[in-house]
Formats: sequence, C-alpha cells, structure tokens
Amino acid sequence: MTTINGPSDAPSLFFSNEKDLQRHVYLIEDHADLRVGLTSLLEIAGYKVYPFISAVEFLHLSPTLETPAVLVTDMRMPDMDGGELQAAVIERFRALPIIFISGESTVEQSVKAMKQGALDFLTKPFTQSDLLQAISTGIDADIQLNQKLDELKEIDRVLSKLCPRERHTFDLLALGLGNAELVREMGISTATVKQYKSQVFDKLGVTSLSELISMAKALEVQ
Repeated sequence: MTTINGPSDAPSLFFSNEKDLQRHVYLIEDHADLRVGLTSLLEIAGYKVYPFISAVEFLHLSPTLETPAVLVTDMRMPDMDGGELQAAVIERFRALPIIFISGESTVEQSVKAMKQGALDFLTKPFTQSDLLQAISTGIDADIQLNQKLDELKEIDRVLSKLCPRERHTFDLLALGLGNAELVREMGISTATVKQYKSQVFDKLGVTSLSELISMAKALEVQ
C-alpha cells in the first residue's frame, strides 16, 4: 500500500478563505486507499476535491472546469498514462496546472511531462507538506492565469467598440507610429489623424501611447 510520508507541517500550508474564494483539486488515482487518503487530507486543508479512479472518467467532464484549480494525477494508470492525459487536457481544457504523483515513472516520462508544462512531479512516497505546497503553488498560478484571461477578455470587449477605421488606427498606433507616419500610412490629414487617435484613446480608456502599446502586447501573447 502506498503511503504519504510524515511528518506533516500541513497546518502552516493551509490557505485562508480570503475573499471566500473556493479552491478546487481534481484528483486522479486508481489506488483506492491512496485516493481516499488524499481526498481526506485535501478536504481538511479546505479544498473542494473531485476524486476520479481513472483519466477516462476525468475526461468525461464538460470542457468547463471550476477555477481556481489544479489537477493531481498518477502517472502510471491502466487506461491512459499521465503523458497521454496531459496532452488531452491541453487540447480539451483550459491551461490547468498539473501535478504528477508516481512511484514507477521513467525519467523520460517525467522530463516529457515537465516540458509539456507540468507544474511538479512528486515521487511516491511523498510528504503531505510537499503535496500541499505544490497544490498551493498551482492554485496561485491558476488565479494569476485567470486574472490575465479576464484582462484579455476585457481588452477584446473594449476593442469591439472600435469602428473599422478606429481599429486600423489602433493597429498602427500599436506599432509605435507617430502622427506624421499615420498621415502617410492612412492617407488622411493631420487633423483627421488626431481625431481618430483621440477617439481610440477615449474608447480604450488609455491616456498615452505606451498604455495602448502595452494593451496590444497583452493581446499578442494570449
């Protein structure tokens, strides 16, 4: 039977209920005793836990997962190994922090998992504190990611307010073009360029070209 080593300093790693934000853990473990033990540990720590006996069972979920969340999964499973699961998660779900737990994985499997973006790789038996610390780190990462996605959605929403000519002006301003360059590129007068520029700034809620460029760069990395 696989165990989680002690001693545990878990209480110091329990998160607070700041802003009443519920944290979620999706747990995949085919070993019944370990699955029950991990579920109990994480629930005591304050997490909402969704236990699954297999990767296939987990993948039957709808494409929308609760947030913020992490996925804790065994690497060696009978129906689908962790690497295959990770690829499926990347394809079907949002970017979800993944923590692998394994007692019999190969170096190749662990390296591949980390290259594909796994958050951590814990070897059984592992300590409670190591697992809780990894999950806490993953939750923080997911919170930051979701905040970034919300910011990008807001930028997209604001940009949708622009008419085609204003959007063209935005795209040129994002390249750092000044008024004289906009006049040449757009074939309009300086007065009209300033008008379009003012309209774009007002609709986007920015006060400088540097703010606009930062907004455009944020869109480039989504």
